Amino acid sequence: MTHAHRAAVLGSPIAHSLSPVLHRAAYAELGLTDWTYDRFEIDEQALPGFIEGLDSSWAGLSLTMPLKRAIIPLLDSISETASAVEAVNTVVFTEDGRRLGDNTDIPGMIAALRERGVEKVESAAVLGAGATASSAVAALAAMCTGPVTAYVRSRERGDEMRGWGERLGVDVRIADWADAGQALRAPLVIATTPAGTTDALAGAVPDAPGTLFDVLYEPWPTGLAAAWSSRSGAVVGGLDLLVHQAVLQVEQMTGRSPAPLAAMRKAGEEALAAR
Repeated sequence: MTHAHRAAVLGSPIAHSLSPVLHRAAYAELGLTDWTYDRFEIDEQALPGFIEGLDSSWAGLSLTMPLKRAIIPLLDSISETASAVEAVNTVVFTEDGRRLGDNTDIPGMIAALRERGVEKVESAAVLGAGATASSAVAALAAMCTGPVTAYVRSRERGDEMRGWGERLGVDVRIADWADAGQALRAPLVIATTPAGTTDALAGAVPDAPGTLFDVLYEPWPTGLAAAWSSRSGAVVGGLDLLVHQAVLQVEQMTGRSPAPLAAMRKAGEEALAAR
């Protein structure tokens, strides 16, 4: 008999998550017939009990909001990448029972941009100031040689983004959300806001835009992404990010590399088309 291996994504809400589709597609392509991947509706209060209840069949976990920071005290160690933004989206359980945390959102973001030919930019703009925005600043630390302007709605959010910049070695400058239309002139724009937030900016897309990285994948395309494409600008979408970060998760959890990027992306596209 083969030893069963379990993995899952945790979060709240979680019903919309594409992670099971992507990971299961990877298992099928890799011939890992003894691996399963599920989803569990878990909030911050339920997380410690869930973690303590896992047995030796568990190989790893994917974490989404609101658990990326709440998981940290429950781990034995976290990677430098995860520590840099105080957010863990990946947990791997070792054979000796240790819990290791990592953040694949940051390298996933870098990989998604590189796939579209974006490796270095002289400046960038970030729309929003939430958890994904801090990951965006961390990714830009590896590819932006100049300033990053963050467009935010409050002074408190601006202070947080400036703090992340100082911590990550990025020259983060703060601008008011009311001026967000100016962000679209940057060679790279990373939109990290909830669905519908950037729709009003669609009319401000310049005639020759650079690259837009919109981290949403549903609904898709967003109004901003559609306007960007209509002006022949390069667009990287949320599914690109989701697939690239999931590739890294699969590799860490299974020990198999490379994970099947194309098969995972196809499964994600088909699942979104069926919704």
